[in-house]
Amino acid sequence: MTIDDIIREALAEDIGTGDHTSLATIPESARGVANLLIKQDGVVCGIEVAAKVFSTLDDELEFQAFFKDGDRVKKGDIVFKVSGKVISILKGERLALNFMQRLSGIATSTRLMADQIHDLPVRLLDTRKTTPNLRILEKMAVRAGGGFNHRMGLFDMVMIKDNHVDFAGGILPAIKAVRKYMTEKSLDLRIEIEVRNLDEVTQVLEAGGVHRIMLDNFDVPVLKKAVDMIAGRYETEASGTITLDNIRQYAGTGVDFISSGALTHQIKSLDMSLKAEF
Repeated sequence: MTIDDIIREALAEDIGTGDHTSLATIPESARGVANLLIKQDGVVCGIEVAAKVFSTLDDELEFQAFFKDGDRVKKGDIVFKVSGKVISILKGERLALNFMQRLSGIATSTRLMADQIHDLPVRLLDTRKTTPNLRILEKMAVRAGGGFNHRMGLFDMVMIKDNHVDFAGGILPAIKAVRKYMTEKSLDLRIEIEVRNLDEVTQVLEAGGVHRIMLDNFDVPVLKKAVDMIAGRYETEASGTITLDNIRQYAGTGVDFISSGALTHQIKSLDMSLKAEF
C-alpha cells in the first residue's frame, strides 16, 4: 500500500457521502487561509502527507510549508499554511491533523531516545509493532526522528524468533531449516535469530549460519557478557526492557543495534491544530 492509497482510503472513510456540516454552513465560493499551529514542543513529521491530503481533495489549494519533516518545533510555531476553498480545507483538516499528530509523536519519541545515544556507535531501530496499513508512514516518522528501520515485513528478512525455535525443535534445527529453505527458493535474505539466554548464544555460535543475533530481554550485565562472547562474529541487537532512562546503559555494552517497539506503539501524539487566519 502506497501513501497515496492510504490517503485515498482515509478520505473515503472520513467523508463518506459528504462533509454535510461544511456544505451547510459555508458558501461554495468562500475562500480562506488556515495555519497549522504547534501547541507542544517536539519533532514535526507528516508535512508532505498533509500536503498530499489537501492536494488530493482539491488540486487548486495552495500549500506553503515553513518546516520540513524531522525539524524540531516549539509551541507557537506555524508549520504550514493552506489557502483556497474553505470547504476543501475543512474536508482535509481532521485527516491532515490525525496523520501529523501521530507521526510527529513518533518522531518526537524517537528523537528523545536517539539523542541519548547519538555519540555512541549504535543504531536505534523500530519493529513491526505498527498500526495496520500505516507502517510505511510510521517507519518514515522513525527516520525523521533519527532512528532507523528494521525489516518492513515478514518478506524482506528472515527473523527466527523464540516461537520459531521452539516449534522447530531447537536453535540448530531452526537454522538448518532456514538455510535449506533459502537454497530451495533461491533467496538471498539476511538471517537474524533471537536468543533468550547465554546458553542459546553459545548454541548459535556453534551452529553459525546467521547474520545477526537478537539478545532479547537481557539485563545490562548479561548483555555485555553476550556481546563479548559474540566478539564481532555476528551483528548484535538488544531488544526488550529498554526505556529512555536505560537506553544509554544498554548502548554502552557495545551492542550494534537497539530495537524498540515502543517507538511506534507506545507514543503520545504531538498537540497541534489547524486555525483559520483572519
